[in-house]
Amino acid sequence: MLDSWALLAYLDGEPAAQDVRRVLQTARRRRVIVLLSIISYGECLYVIEREQGVQQAQRAIGIIDQLALHVMPADRPLVFEAAHVKARYPVSYADAFSVALAKRNGGRIMTGDPEFKAVESEVSVHWLPDRRR
Repeated sequence: MLDSWALLAYLDGEPAAQDVRRVLQTARRRRVIVLLSIISYGECLYVIEREQGVQQAQRAIGIIDQLALHVMPADRPLVFEAAHVKARYPVSYADAFSVALAKRNGGRIMTGDPEFKAVESEVSVHWLPDRRR
């Protein structure tokens, strides 16, 4: 599954984009399922709008909606699990949803966000190259 860090890296064409692209291509061939929390989707949109404007955020929606990924809603049990993760670990609330979703589905999180080091005992993390390189 992707977190907002990975999706933003993909959209911005950063070094990690290659790894994300490969996974999305594999998903297009139906060999893996890629999940994205609706909370992470929203986080990406606010970051893009804040940094690049509303038109770029709307453009990003068009791109994201065409990707071979499943946007997962935040139902009541997921919200409660994310709250539990947030209470126990120093991660953002949006990241807590990624952890909760990965735990629910037995998946691993693709990210380069160092916050996820704190939750490696809870979920598997596929580390992407640093965005700043």
